[in-house]
Amino acid sequence: MTEHDPERDVWITGVGLASSLGFDMATLEANLLAGRSGVAAVAGFSTDDYPSRIAASLPEIPCPRSIAPTDFARLPRLEQAALWSVESALRDAGLWERRTEGLRVGLVLGVGAEWLELWEVDWLGGGDRVQNPARDRETTVDRVRRRFALRGPGLTLSAACAASNFAFDVGRTWLRKGLADVCVVGGCEMAVTPIGLATFGNLRALSRRNDDPGRASRPFDRDRDGFVLGEGGVACVLESARGARRRGAVAYAEVAGFGASSDSHHHVIPSPNPEPAGQAVRRALADAGINSEDVDHINAHATSTTVGDACEAAVLRLIFGDDLDRIPTTSTKSMTGHLLTAAGAIEALACITAMRRGAVPPTVNLEEPDVDLCLVARESRLHRVSTTLSNSFGFGGGNSCLVLRSV
Repeated sequence: MTEHDPERDVWITGVGLASSLGFDMATLEANLLAGRSGVAAVAGFSTDDYPSRIAASLPEIPCPRSIAPTDFARLPRLEQAALWSVESALRDAGLWERRTEGLRVGLVLGVGAEWLELWEVDWLGGGDRVQNPARDRETTVDRVRRRFALRGPGLTLSAACAASNFAFDVGRTWLRKGLADVCVVGGCEMAVTPIGLATFGNLRALSRRNDDPGRASRPFDRDRDGFVLGEGGVACVLESARGARRRGAVAYAEVAGFGASSDSHHHVIPSPNPEPAGQAVRRALADAGINSEDVDHINAHATSTTVGDACEAAVLRLIFGDDLDRIPTTSTKSMTGHLLTAAGAIEALACITAMRRGAVPPTVNLEEPDVDLCLVARESRLHRVSTTLSNSFGFGGGNSCLVLRSV
């Protein structure tokens, strides 16, 4: 294990979010710990011919204080979620005004298929932007940076469900290399669209429990039948611990470790060999300078697919061995749905919830586990958490693991 160097510590000092479980941290924490589900029947377009007709969709996104409501209403929902989350995070960190005072604010967001979603909405409204995609060269990240006059570097990450975890590592690296003074990281996803719902439904990846939406997402449960799409945006402000202390900032957590690997097994099916994904977990622990016995809580990737959940359980047993029997493990996708490229970011907030509240959120629909884990089922569990681990494993075999530590 590496030796911990406090001079290189990076803290999360601000949070902004748009989710089916709320638009601020306090509301999200309350809903997660209460075991409330954000999953419901899809509204906004007809789903009569769809195999899966449920999702954890976003309600109307609040307008940020810096933008006129009429201007905000004309923007794509993906951009709305990003703008609300980024501005909220900078305000929460006490850095909103300073962004125009020479502070180099970097921006790294996991975003997937953003132009496909834009073209789909335009096409359904009678437009033809898809026939001339050269008109859409500016990314969501570019538009957010321009509107908010962010003077640091910007990057869009598209690494499937692992994208947001990668964003945390890129932001931390930029800070350590002196490329930015502050970095906003996270992810945004708006896949609950006619094409998005049809695509994942036809892959047979989505739950078809349409008559009982709140109980459809069932990670680690013997009766699971697929995941539930979720949507939303999350932004976290990262800054060096030294700089945060200097200005008296309050930290949510330290970004303590990150690990990644690729199993290159299949386009969508995870590898039955736990070693490749296990490498990502092992590297994250080493990066944080800890061993398996130091971990107090695991937020599993567990999406509620038959193969994926079982494979992840094997990964965790490989790395943690007997320690796994005492580590409370949960999948908050049972409440939020699967936010795809934003999954790692919303689950980082679930990990922060466990640390701040001394309670692990539940896997709400877990009735008959078919894996050998110390699972938190149905109701939250009081438990002191100082070091937590979050897995995000993406289609195509992109594996990532993030370690957060209390400050």
